[in-house]
Amino acid sequence: MYMAYKHIHLLMVVLSVSFLLIRFAMSLKLAALLQHKFFKIAPHVIDTLLLLSAVMLMLTLQQYPFVNAWLTEKFIAVLAYIALAVMAFRGRTAFIRWLCFLGALGWLGLALRVAISKQPVFLPLA
Repeated sequence: MYMAYKHIHLLMVVLSVSFLLIRFAMSLKLAALLQHKFFKIAPHVIDTLLLLSAVMLMLTLQQYPFVNAWLTEKFIAVLAYIALAVMAFRGRTAFIRWLCFLGALGWLGLALRVAISKQPVFLPLA
């Protein structure tokens, strides 16, 4: 089951990031399309499946945030990514939206680095 959960998780990561990039690009030129029901519901479904697949991987591997430093850091980075991605569409000014979008990509980069290396960047190893 581990490989199935891992592949689902990786697919959800790709979908989440792809959807963020597409929606943000659309918000710059085709904002009216973002009002379509699909674009309002899909990100929530994708991010929910992303988090559920992460929980299934944690349970399968018996590695948990606040026990394993690298997983704690990845968990915080993913939450920050999702929060800033949401803010990238709700910001009052274009500057705030761009800042949140770039911040989301930065947190995503941290989450990817930690996921690949299994070593925390900011949290102590102990």
